[in-house]
Amino acid sequence: MVGVCVTKASPAQAAAPTPLDRVIPAPASVAPGVAPYRITRGTHIRVDGSREARRVAEYLADLLRPSTGYRLPITTYGQGGIRLRLADGDFGAEGYRLSSTPRALTISAGTPAGLFHGVQTLRQLLPAAVEKDTVQPGPWPVAGGTVEDSPRYGWRGAMLDVSRHFFTVDQVKRYIDQLALYKINKLHLHLSDDQGWRIAIDSWPRLATYGGLTEVGGGPGGFYTKADYKEIVRYAASRYLEVVPEIDMPGHTNAALASYAELNCDGVAPPLYTGTEVGFSSLCVGKEITYDFVDDVVRELAALTPGRYLHIGGDEAHSTSHEDYVKFMDRVQPVVAKYGKTVVGWHQLTGATPAKGALAQYWGLDRTSAEEKARVVKAAQGGTGVILSPADRVYLDMKYTEQTPLGLSWAGYVEVRRSYDWDPGAYLPGLPAGAVRGVEAPMWSETLENSEHIEYMAFPRLPGVAELGWSAAGSRDWERYKVRLAAQAERWDALGVEWYRSPQVPWGVAGQ
Repeated sequence: MVGVCVTKASPAQAAAPTPLDRVIPAPASVAPGVAPYRITRGTHIRVDGSREARRVAEYLADLLRPSTGYRLPITTYGQGGIRLRLADGDFGAEGYRLSSTPRALTISAGTPAGLFHGVQTLRQLLPAAVEKDTVQPGPWPVAGGTVEDSPRYGWRGAMLDVSRHFFTVDQVKRYIDQLALYKINKLHLHLSDDQGWRIAIDSWPRLATYGGLTEVGGGPGGFYTKADYKEIVRYAASRYLEVVPEIDMPGHTNAALASYAELNCDGVAPPLYTGTEVGFSSLCVGKEITYDFVDDVVRELAALTPGRYLHIGGDEAHSTSHEDYVKFMDRVQPVVAKYGKTVVGWHQLTGATPAKGALAQYWGLDRTSAEEKARVVKAAQGGTGVILSPADRVYLDMKYTEQTPLGLSWAGYVEVRRSYDWDPGAYLPGLPAGAVRGVEAPMWSETLENSEHIEYMAFPRLPGVAELGWSAAGSRDWERYKVRLAAQAERWDALGVEWYRSPQVPWGVAGQ
């Protein structure tokens, strides 16, 4: 354990409703009312006849019952209570309206995703003790007024590297629940790398059974069966996150090369790798079997993945010549399209010719060369969408400070303010505003071995990245944000989340 930080509020603070504008991400608009709504033993959750609204209601009831001890029956009739309502209106794909009066609390949205996001706002408006799994004394007030909200960007992602260190299905589910609290809607799973192959492929079984045998440092590794992966996809979908699987290629492929000798240009399989160096491996671009391999892997993974996207990596292919890299990407991108998916690649993809509709994920630094940035901008001007993941801003595996016991520092130290205090819309000069699809916070796992490690590096930075993706640029201000962030600490404690007590955040005065 890295060490849990506990922040306690006074009884008076605990009894006062959380202001409507205290949530993360910051809502689009807030109109405070007078008196709060209170969840009581008689509260019911009312829905219309749709199965989607009922599923969100069941999620909400399951969330509230352990801590309140209330039955919270779900009904389709009656007055008052909590109402979840799918309705016509200018909500957009993920927006919602939350209205709180003494008589009723209503969440309206045009889609089930919008209802779910509204439930996350309701969750943050309730006392932090609502997150506990034993009955708490309450009371359970929700401040009166109206929140109207919708996201700035449609891509608000988090990446989890399960290749350097393997994480179980339950560990991934735990992270999904934490992402959902902050309205993250994409889970990017880095499923293959030099240190391990983590997804079963029937046509190439040794990828998982041999290539998944180890991890950084020589641990036992592991892999997901197809049933495991489907369960992750199902669970993510129940929290309105879309899984984006990544098979990194042509580099970062030692686990595959070790599993099948014929994928190597010399026909000799290298040993399994448990170190942390990068850039030394490459699929053999000149062999036709390479493209048979890619076709099989993409076909099987696409069949398991209901989402729109498939990530093909493409970064740090240092042992692949530029000519071979371009040739490889020209062959592989149409395979992704053939199986009904849209290509996502790291921004090195723009050094080749991105397929129509492809997305480039930018992971460069503030100090990355102007030439490299210009290449990304030129691709975006030609129609390629961009996801912003600058490593010295939102790589969650970067150390906070020199003293941080976990993480790496090749991109520099990334404290909470640095991670939050930038604008995705203005980050790359010349990038068309319409090309920015959103933001994503990667979590590489060279030094991370368990859920406690993941949480310590994600919190408190992850909520800020979520706000960068959701909230309008003009609504963000570090001085106000750090107070809202401080108020989250009690909730993390109630959830049993590990977190880093950044000296940049006024933790002790959050409730004042």
